[in-house]
Amino acid sequence: MSYSSKDFGRTKPLLGVELPDKLAHRDVEHNARDAQFSEERKHPVFVVDLPSKVLSMTIGGLAPQQSTNRHRHTYETIIYVLEGEGFTQIEDRQVPWKAGDAIYIPVWAWHQHTCTGAAACRYVACENAPMLQNLGVALREEG
Repeated sequence: MSYSSKDFGRTKPLLGVELPDKLAHRDVEHNARDAQFSEERKHPVFVVDLPSKVLSMTIGGLAPQQSTNRHRHTYETIIYVLEGEGFTQIEDRQVPWKAGDAIYIPVWAWHQHTCTGAAACRYVACENAPMLQNLGVALREEG
C-alpha cells in the first residue's frame, strides 16, 4: 500500500508480519548474474534477488590487476572481502584490504576498487540502495 501525507493519522499502532513468498535465493553466483549490470561495471556482479525494500546485497569479483569503474552513489555501501587483496580509492584516500576485511564507502564519495594480488578477488557488498530507490533519490554516477 502507498501512503501520502493525508494518511498520517492512519498510522497503525501495531506491527504485523508481511511474510513474502520468497525468503531464499539459492546458489546466488550461478543463478543471479545480471549480464548488463556486470558489463556496465566491467566486472562480474551477482545480484541477490530477495524482496528487501531497504537493503541490497551483491557478490562482486575482480580478476588480478583489474579495477572497477570510478563511480559514486547516494547510498552507503559496506563491503566484506571474501577472497583476494587490493585497495579501494575513496576520494583522496587509498584503503588497502584483504580477505576477511570490511570497508565502508560513504554516500556520494568517488571510489574505485582494484585487485592487486595474483589471485582473483571476491566480495559481498551490502547497500541501502532499495530504500533510496523507493524514495526516488537513488543516484549513481560514473567518473
